[in-house]
Amino acid sequence: MFDFLLIPWPWLSVPILLIGFIPLIKGADLLVDGAASLAQKFNIPPLVIGLTIVAFGTSAPELVVNVFAAISKNTDIALGNILGSNIANILLILGVSALFGNLMIQKSTRTVEIPLVILISGLLWTIANDGVVDGLLGNVLGRADGIVLLVFFVIFLFYNFDLANRGGGEVLLPEVEEVSEHVKPMSVGVALSLIMLGLVGLFLGGKMVVEGAVVGARSLGISERIIGLTIVSVGTSLPELVTSVVATLKKQQDMAVGNIVGSNIFNILLILGITAIITPVPVIDVSQSDLVVNILVSVLLLLLVYFGQSQIKRWHGFLLTACYLGYLGLLFLLGRG
Repeated sequence: MFDFLLIPWPWLSVPILLIGFIPLIKGADLLVDGAASLAQKFNIPPLVIGLTIVAFGTSAPELVVNVFAAISKNTDIALGNILGSNIANILLILGVSALFGNLMIQKSTRTVEIPLVILISGLLWTIANDGVVDGLLGNVLGRADGIVLLVFFVIFLFYNFDLANRGGGEVLLPEVEEVSEHVKPMSVGVALSLIMLGLVGLFLGGKMVVEGAVVGARSLGISERIIGLTIVSVGTSLPELVTSVVATLKKQQDMAVGNIVGSNIFNILLILGITAIITPVPVIDVSQSDLVVNILVSVLLLLLVYFGQSQIKRWHGFLLTACYLGYLGLLFLLGRG
């Protein structure tokens, strides 16, 4: 299925992978712009646009990559993409953002939202460890697990609607506030054209990234898991990186942290949930360490916020970035072959 993209020479795989991020990310932008403008023309409230179209669109790169990986049975890339994105979001993106200025943390983020990320990460570890929890022979994220994750996502979505309607704090979905308040007006024809172009970009970019990652991993002697945890996950997280750094420079630190918290929850509950429904995701033994690291980095974030008096300071940024570079080095050191 979708075998139109063939890579004749293995050395082309990495360039194709990297180039694929361009239509993938730009396609998501075009889709969001067109769909949000179209929704506004039909008098759909900005809040609804933000919590649905914008939130789904900004996570489209991760979603499309995972769907292609699931369809082609490259589940190591699919799981690695989610875990790698979440780890990079906290260690790399928050770390780099903090280098540009201290990040102030709302009380609700410290007491509710970051603990929620830890709880969901723990839930993922639980349902991904059938051998430990149920005494079964293998570990797999099955379709029933995917349904459980999607049910929690629906609850999380309703929580966001209620939170925003009550004015109780920042919605926990990535880039919602910034984009939903700046919907670009355009004609219906232009909006539909952007939606179609966005879908084409997502399709082509997602295909290029997955195919390039698979062929590149095999030709370089690196596992698909490592490629998913590093190159693919960082590439699909580029929108979050740009948004968080810009928000920090504009002194909108709450938005920078909110993007990361919302994105991590979104990745596990929605994207991994959909992936597991498309095809069961086996959890290989070496991925257990990735699941644990995913929990530990969230705990580290909570500790930094707690002991930093509701701030992520510049030296925290250096620490987080150094931890990520050390994590990458360890991955490639242990992951060859």
